[in-house]
Amino acid sequence: MGTDSINKSLHGEQQGTVPPDIGVARTVLAIESEGLRKLAVALDQRFVDAVDTLFRAEGRVVVSGMGKSGHVARKIAATMASTGTPAFYLHPAEASHGDLGMIDRVDDVVLILSNSGETPELAAVVSHCKRFGRPLVAIVGKSHSTLADAATTALVIPSTPEAGPIGLAPTTSTTVMIALGDCLALALMRRRGFTADDFRQLHPGGRIGSSLIRVTDIMHTGGALPLVDSDAVVSDALLIMTAKAFGCVGVIGDGRLVGVITDGDLRRHMNDALLEKLVVDIMTPTPKTIMPQALAVEALGMMNKNSITSLFACENGEVKGILHIHDCLRAGLV
Repeated sequence: MGTDSINKSLHGEQQGTVPPDIGVARTVLAIESEGLRKLAVALDQRFVDAVDTLFRAEGRVVVSGMGKSGHVARKIAATMASTGTPAFYLHPAEASHGDLGMIDRVDDVVLILSNSGETPELAAVVSHCKRFGRPLVAIVGKSHSTLADAATTALVIPSTPEAGPIGLAPTTSTTVMIALGDCLALALMRRRGFTADDFRQLHPGGRIGSSLIRVTDIMHTGGALPLVDSDAVVSDALLIMTAKAFGCVGVIGDGRLVGVITDGDLRRHMNDALLEKLVVDIMTPTPKTIMPQALAVEALGMMNKNSITSLFACENGEVKGILHIHDCLRAGLV
């Protein structure tokens, strides 16, 4: 479906009950979608060559562009860096004032974006690549342009009008450039065998955030606590253990945690008289505990080390909360 047809069909829609702003938005999306469709059809051996060039580089991918193309270039560099391809953005206007030194390795490769292919600020970067024989991959909107002619491999984005009422603001071209950058980054990701574990190593932000969670942030308190007095019988403890669903019950004496009864304790003392026994007769004394202000990751480590699934949080022997290993899982600690 051509752009003129898109505009005509949506113009008619805008004359109906659809609010004008939504009509404009749908027109923009339709035009940009058409640009992406054309890009998918246009991909050929040159894309494979570009991936080859970027993959073979033992150094970094230096991505550059001016104006809106520069913003896209920053995004592409960030996507590559986070998916296993070392990359960074070089501002072309700063390049001629000393930042060309950032391209300081013979095994670096340069990726330049320019819709016109004639952006004057890119001249210093292009000349540097030609002078020192560095591979240059271009994402460009004009096949017959200075940048396309200078590039080792030129990826020409399809000719599609910019969206919007005046058709001048970079919209379709930048959308297509971003998409093509994603294609390059993810094709390189596949070639490198980059895994989900690798991805997590390069994205520690969430993991760092979760590692700073404290026990008090995720522990259960108040009426959720599975507690029983030390003079209670096992049948009472069993009812509480079943209702609270932590797989254990804490035994309280003089306001302090003096023991814990687990499923294992019940099995070890199983006989006809079990339910009438006092909880102190079957409990495990001096159970493992942790301070509420301790890091949750410490609690997880204690549970793993001692092969337990729940841990009471105490201050001076007084129970403040309980933490289950599932709470740690939900918090993203593992």
